[in-house]
Amino acid sequence: MKLAYWMYSGPAHIGTLRVASSFKNVLSIMHAPLGDDYFNVMKSMLERERNFTPITTSIVDRHVLSKGSQEKVISNIIRKDSEEQPDLIVITPTCTSSILQEDLQNFATKASLESKADIILADVNHYRINELQAADRTLEQIIEFYITKAKKYKLLKQKKTIHPSVNIIGTCSLGFHNQHDLHELTKLFKDLNLDINVCIPNEGSVNEIKYLPQAWINIVPYREIGLKTAEYLNTEFGTPYVAIPPIGIMEIANFIRKIQHTLKLQDYDLPVESYIYSQTKFISSSSWFSKSIDCQNLTGKRAIVFGDATHSAAITKILTREMGIQVSWAGTYCKHDETWFRNQVEGLCDNIIITEDHQLIKDLIIKSSPSAIFGTQMEKHIGKRLGIPCGIISSPCHIQDFPLSYKPFIGYEGANQIADLIYHSFTLGMEEHLLELFGGHDILKQENSKINIDIDNLWSKEAYEELKQIPGFVREKVKKNTETFAKKHNINEITPTIMYKAKESLSS
Repeated sequence: MKLAYWMYSGPAHIGTLRVASSFKNVLSIMHAPLGDDYFNVMKSMLERERNFTPITTSIVDRHVLSKGSQEKVISNIIRKDSEEQPDLIVITPTCTSSILQEDLQNFATKASLESKADIILADVNHYRINELQAADRTLEQIIEFYITKAKKYKLLKQKKTIHPSVNIIGTCSLGFHNQHDLHELTKLFKDLNLDINVCIPNEGSVNEIKYLPQAWINIVPYREIGLKTAEYLNTEFGTPYVAIPPIGIMEIANFIRKIQHTLKLQDYDLPVESYIYSQTKFISSSSWFSKSIDCQNLTGKRAIVFGDATHSAAITKILTREMGIQVSWAGTYCKHDETWFRNQVEGLCDNIIITEDHQLIKDLIIKSSPSAIFGTQMEKHIGKRLGIPCGIISSPCHIQDFPLSYKPFIGYEGANQIADLIYHSFTLGMEEHLLELFGGHDILKQENSKINIDIDNLWSKEAYEELKQIPGFVREKVKKNTETFAKKHNINEITPTIMYKAKESLSS
């Protein structure tokens, strides 16, 4: 096991809890020590939900360790079944239950004899998969369970809806802007005159699962959660799915045209070009902004992108193809989706980084010295220390990235929000410079203390003092360019004169 004080994706049980808590009237029971039950606090604090089914923790303490867990876990399941009357109880294994080698499947079987609710044990391996993989697998498992049950009792609805309809699969609790994205998707399908058949797990009920086969197409907005379910439904019922994230003007158009093509194969003609044209040209401000002088001023700027596979690939495409911004490198912590990610960003950036090591990302950011970062909360912390502005584009994120105001990332309104995010991220450095000049806060003192990073004997005292006077948002770049100039000309000490010569060499 690896001890980590920062993880881009959490442990497997968090993924299971996210999916279970997204359904209506589904209860999770987790067998874990006191302290592992922070999910309820996280959900209520970040998403500010007033009405959700909280998870229940069957606490592992010294009495349980000495007497065994079976009686306590089963009694907790039966008690919560009586109190909450859920449709489904998901028993969620944890690292603790795995270490103790608890037979949770046996617990589930025995408890089901006395409970009215359906009971399943989440089939996830806590030592081999992370939060996102567990969420994807848990959703597939719940869908498969209820499809099988509906077949058994002849309740499955397989006849396609009269009017073309879609299932939205994968919008999930604690997902990055998922709540707002779902509203934007709903609006988009209404504009296209397509019905929404079932939306799961967010805002869905397990009792609606039997209607899933009736949809003409399954929509998977995010690759991280929902892809396994779409593949299962495609294998089981032949339902095609679209897994193009509709993020950014160009990808929204590709997403809509893919839906058009998929419906055409089912003998339904959906005209979309006029809709794409009007939305792109007259409704979306993002398209106009990409041609404006403000956006043209960003040409030649360099950025780095890092986050989950879906958002990192989408933002890389927007930066390069829609705004003409160079991406020094793009990366993801979703190592299990490496092949797809590489295919998506190949040729759009100088390098591709696949890693879960935030220290490596920090070193690469320092080495790259970009004008702006687009990443997770961790990259924002790194950028803050280095004086580089950062726009959050992916989880893990902070409470400020669960906004009360409407801020989708998907769809045409999402394109506007992303354009704002990109522009404000690049101009933030100028704002910090003004704060330094006019004494808005003591950032100059803070930044001066950070300049010790990687300063060696190459710099004279006078040059070092000169370097500290340079605004924080360009200081690292000046430092790097000067050192490169000194090494190229075999200069052993950097003085203020050398700094000026290095600057002149770049402008000549």
